[in-house]
Amino acid sequence: MKAPVLALALVAMPVFAAQPVTGAWLTDARDGIVEIAPCGDKLCGRLAKMLVAPKGSPTDRNNPDPALRDRPLVGLAVLTGFAPDGEVWRGTGYDPKAGKSYATTLQRLGPDTLKVKGCVMGFLCRSAIWTRAQ
Repeated sequence: MKAPVLALALVAMPVFAAQPVTGAWLTDARDGIVEIAPCGDKLCGRLAKMLVAPKGSPTDRNNPDPALRDRPLVGLAVLTGFAPDGEVWRGTGYDPKAGKSYATTLQRLGPDTLKVKGCVMGFLCRSAIWTRAQ
C-alpha cells in the first residue's frame, strides 16, 4: 500500500523548473527591447532596439573599461551566462546606464511577463518587470 501513496505524492508534487525566457522583451522603462536567445550552452540577451535615444552618444560610455566605451549600445550584451536554476535563470546583467554588472535572475511570471532581478553583494536587490515585445 505504501507504493501507491508514494507514487501519488510524486505526481502531486509541483515541478519547479525555470520556464523559457527566450524572445524579445520590452524593458520596464519602455526604452529598449532586449532579445534573449541561446549563446553556446547558456542564454544571453542583447539590446536589439533602442526606443528612446540616449542623451549624448549611443555608446557604452559609462563602462568602467575605457577601451569599451565606444561600443554601440544596439547589439550590446546586457544579459550573459544564464542557466536554469529551479524556478529562475541565473546569470549576469549589465546596466549600460550605470556601467555596472549585477548577479541577476530572470523569472517568467506569465506568458508575457518577465521579472528581472539584479543584486549587489547578494542582498541589495532591485527588480523590474519586462513585458513581451509585440
